[in-house]
Amino acid sequence: MTITGANLMDAKTWTGLVYGDGWTASRAGDAAVVEPATGRELGRAGIAGPEDVAAAVVRAVRAQREWAAVSFEERAAVLRRAGRLFEEHAEEIQDWLVREAGSIRPKTGVETHVAAQECYEAAALASQPLGEILPTAKDRLSLARRVPVGVVGVIAPFNFPLILGIRSIAPALALGNAVILKPDPRTAVSGGVSIARVFEEAGLPPGLLHVLPGGVETGEALVGDPLVPVISFTGSTSAGRRVGEACGRLLKRAHLELGGNSALIVLEDADLDLAASAGAWGSFLHQGQICMTTGRHLVHASIAGEYVARLAEKADHLPVGDPATGQVALGPLIDARQRDKVHALVTGSVEAGARLAAGGTFEGLFYRPTVLDGVPRTAPAYVQEVFGPVAPVVPFSTIEEAAALASDTEYGLSLGILTRDAMRGLALADLIPTGIVHINDQTVDDEAVAPFGGVGASGTGTRFGGGRANAEAFTQTRWVTMRGDIAGYPF
Repeated sequence: MTITGANLMDAKTWTGLVYGDGWTASRAGDAAVVEPATGRELGRAGIAGPEDVAAAVVRAVRAQREWAAVSFEERAAVLRRAGRLFEEHAEEIQDWLVREAGSIRPKTGVETHVAAQECYEAAALASQPLGEILPTAKDRLSLARRVPVGVVGVIAPFNFPLILGIRSIAPALALGNAVILKPDPRTAVSGGVSIARVFEEAGLPPGLLHVLPGGVETGEALVGDPLVPVISFTGSTSAGRRVGEACGRLLKRAHLELGGNSALIVLEDADLDLAASAGAWGSFLHQGQICMTTGRHLVHASIAGEYVARLAEKADHLPVGDPATGQVALGPLIDARQRDKVHALVTGSVEAGARLAAGGTFEGLFYRPTVLDGVPRTAPAYVQEVFGPVAPVVPFSTIEEAAALASDTEYGLSLGILTRDAMRGLALADLIPTGIVHINDQTVDDEAVAPFGGVGASGTGTRFGGGRANAEAFTQTRWVTMRGDIAGYPF
């Protein structure tokens, strides 16, 4: 696919190039941008190597000093313009999310809307007070002042490539930092070029945002660079552990938003039609390729059979296909490796004793929404994060058992509880350690104004969203004292 005309992402601006001081040739060459639904090549994007990272960091350090010194009004104006550009070019960006990421159209609308909102919220963050007056026993003024960390490294995945990059980029820039973004090379355009072009058009000064798509070596170079004191990483728990270990050795901060195996608890008094609808959305949205996906359906034994039947009926009737050519509920998985992983977890669970109530088949990268009934608690699709459209259902008999099942995982990202008694649901949530809880909703949600993060193997807590979390993530506290005259000492 060749993009021409006055589009935001004209191919000539990114074929074989990386972004930083304008568009420059990548030292590591380029790679195909592939449409997973068809296997067709949509274009070629520059792929950055370690040398590109090192050069970008040096330039970012220089540019950041000037950016931190400008008025907050100027930084806020850039972020507001970026928000408007995400809105004005939403359709074009959505087209790329459909073609490159395999997203259905409603999901792409969420991404561009949240991207704009992240910019608007960041614009407001630029003018927030970032300090406090401290008490002091001496004749002086004592302050705690938040200052930019300098250069922030952002590593974002393929599944929600726009949101999971911009939610760190926007507040980091608003607070006076420079940013090095490493998007997943499989979504280099929707998760990289779109952001670069928006901020270029918004008037962000050169050198403050570098977009360097790349693989493991690129990420390692970014994490290991001594001039990048903060890494904001979203991805798998296994990769996040490696990032955290590397940052720990280098004594730098790591904000880690990792995997999940989130539970949806359906109590006996829940409306079954609404519950099955919520469960289907939570497990099958974007082919289950979401960290917050409903990975375990814990259903009261008195209604479990009927819940499985209704969920399976929905799965059987959901259309699966190319979201660029038809109205479908599920598009393709991102690549064959991910498809094979999903299928292995499903077949392994059936071999372990689960009953296949729906799905379990695929054609190309199109995997049918799958419902597993009677799932043993040791089955791989129940224990592991599937990252595919799979809904394992397990019954429980008591509130205590539901809490124990939901808590019996290394992950702790999101939790949904469905019940006619919201206060009972909230009391149940207090027994289960997660970073996010939704009473009478499924597990997948995100807003620019809300704190976001998980516990346990799901990450290092709330490091994204909302003014306080963003300020803590992308600034450091400096103690400052001031006297009217030089202090006298006995030496």
